[in-house]
Amino acid sequence: MDDMRTSGRGRDSDLAAKEKTLRALTAAVGAVFLLVGILGFIPGITTNYDTMTFAGHEGNAKLLGVFEVSVLHNIVHLLFGVVGLWAARAARTAVPYLIGGGVIYLLLWIYGLVIDYDDSANFIPVNDADNWLHLVLGVAMVLIGAVGARMIAPGRTGTADRTRNRR
Repeated sequence: MDDMRTSGRGRDSDLAAKEKTLRALTAAVGAVFLLVGILGFIPGITTNYDTMTFAGHEGNAKLLGVFEVSVLHNIVHLLFGVVGLWAARAARTAVPYLIGGGVIYLLLWIYGLVIDYDDSANFIPVNDADNWLHLVLGVAMVLIGAVGARMIAPGRTGTADRTRNRR
């Protein structure tokens, strides 16, 4: 009986630690998006700031001199950041944020591959650097979310516990 209580507490603390890690990773993702959204509005950190438009490819503003940005692009980052910080409050909201956000960034990557950068369809706007970043972000967010979902799935126990339960 004592072994069962100790084992149960061990599982509970292990699950709590995994949830805490998942929540911390989600908060970090959200904080980075929020920071990037803020930095996109700071002249100097964003080069050619005076050419920034609300949307579209006509401006030449670039975050860190590399990533195409617009007011809309920065707002999207700010929103992703706020939602990420909110989602980090619980593991059950962190997983859909990470997986759903990752899928959105993978779709943005595909969008960036198929549009002409000088076309009106490039309303976000994106360039090659954005495309690579969207691919990396999308894959990383989906992987973190999928691994996190698996780690916190109900009924997941260690191999020692499964062996003990078969007897």
